[in-house]
Amino acid sequence: MKQELRKTPRQKLPEWKALAKHQKALKNVQIKDLFTHNPKRFDEFHLNHESIMFDYSKQSITLETIEKLTQLAKACDLEGWRSKMFGGEAINMTEDRAVLHCALRTKDTRPIMVDGQDIMPQIHNAMDKVKSFSEKIRSEKKYTHIVNIGVGGSDLASSMVYEALKYYSDREINIHFVSNIDGTDLMETLRLVDPEKTLFIVTSKTFTTQETITNAHSAKAWLQGELKRTDVSNHFVAVSQNIELAKEFGINDEHIFPIWDWVGGRFSLWSSVGLPFCIAIGFDNFQKLLDGACSMDEHFKNAPLERNMPVLLAMIGIWHRNFVKLPAISITSYDQYLWRFPAYIQQLDMESNGKTIDRNNARISYETGPMVLSDTGTNAQHAYFQTIHQGSSVIPCDFIIVAKTHNPIEGHHNKLLANAIAQTKALMDGRDNENPHKSFAGNRPSNTIILDELSPYNLGMLLALYEHKIFVQGIIWNINSFDQCGVELGKMLANQIIDEFDKDIDDIKSDQSTLGILNYINNK
Repeated sequence: MKQELRKTPRQKLPEWKALAKHQKALKNVQIKDLFTHNPKRFDEFHLNHESIMFDYSKQSITLETIEKLTQLAKACDLEGWRSKMFGGEAINMTEDRAVLHCALRTKDTRPIMVDGQDIMPQIHNAMDKVKSFSEKIRSEKKYTHIVNIGVGGSDLASSMVYEALKYYSDREINIHFVSNIDGTDLMETLRLVDPEKTLFIVTSKTFTTQETITNAHSAKAWLQGELKRTDVSNHFVAVSQNIELAKEFGINDEHIFPIWDWVGGRFSLWSSVGLPFCIAIGFDNFQKLLDGACSMDEHFKNAPLERNMPVLLAMIGIWHRNFVKLPAISITSYDQYLWRFPAYIQQLDMESNGKTIDRNNARISYETGPMVLSDTGTNAQHAYFQTIHQGSSVIPCDFIIVAKTHNPIEGHHNKLLANAIAQTKALMDGRDNENPHKSFAGNRPSNTIILDELSPYNLGMLLALYEHKIFVQGIIWNINSFDQCGVELGKMLANQIIDEFDKDIDDIKSDQSTLGILNYINNK
């Protein structure tokens, strides 16, 4: 008999219990009726911060719900944990590390201390190096193909920002991203580039990541063969914390850009990890991205919890996950430039909060990070929105809309915006029909986030908004959002199985399924 999971302190909080009771009272409330009862509902349930608007009026919540969610956040000491993060305390307790991606974009000149050392000079020196190098590449045009080799946070965030801000990029410089250890990813990329004019950026914090280092060595061998010389060091730079391994690979000191252990991979685009898109869009636009994120940081630090955009976005998610018991969320961006945002947001959310052990090393009995569905509109509507509208599980939605397009083709943008707005209305209102297959229950919740335009500054605000949302939810769930232990076991076993491809099947000690798979492959 399985040992019953103990009830954790979170569920014992009076504020948690009050929300559970409150949810029962709202169980049969229809969202559209809330608008009927309160003509000022939109005014009361939306926020503006500079050029970003957050509408949460199409949620099955009231002002009392917001008050109770805010009380829960205070009971969980959200404000204290927020101060600890910005202050450089080691809130990543499993790895005993500070969490200071926000320091990479701060305008505050005060020292931020980590292990007795002010990290701000390190950050400024690294940014000066990124600026100098990127401007040199952009002006000389010696390299017209930049290939970033990385995986996870060393790939997803950087490639997402590059695609999102492609409108601002220098089209004479082609940026490519290789992440998959599948040789096809590398070889198809190498078919697109001119060896003499190609610069490889090897992005790996440890410089030991299997996928990245395997691809880097293969790229180096390819380049040596193409250029008929062994010294190709001028064609490689590294973004890494492991200076020695980068030098062993053959990368010159001046071509190694630092990253630090107080920056998690999926939060690292604000650092030297952003070098590929910085080369594409220029350092001035990179700085605007940082400035936008800094603006959201300041809002997150200073706005009252009940009028705080990241806090509200997070706490509405807590309401859905823990009190309404919903298993997933959908995040749909209605701008084609954001086509890499789905992969980025899935890693950011699911790698951060897909945890079942709390900060006290105890197994938790409530739900944590939801499944994240994500795609660009209107593609998502023709993919998984059938389930969103008529599936057996209610899936709350975030709709990200860009009011002004960079590419105004007559008729296109208004149709795009109309689709996004229509989805939010259809989810809320539903539709009765005598044919049950054409009936829609409605009462399905959604948020709408609107950027005035997709500029570097506004993108910075949007990305920081979701970073802080994830931080807040981790605090409420009492989990560490800044490690990823769940990624490690598969990687460790993969290294063991690599050695078994060359062994006789009788010499391999493993389960029958693994043996059968290896035997089948070895006989092909």
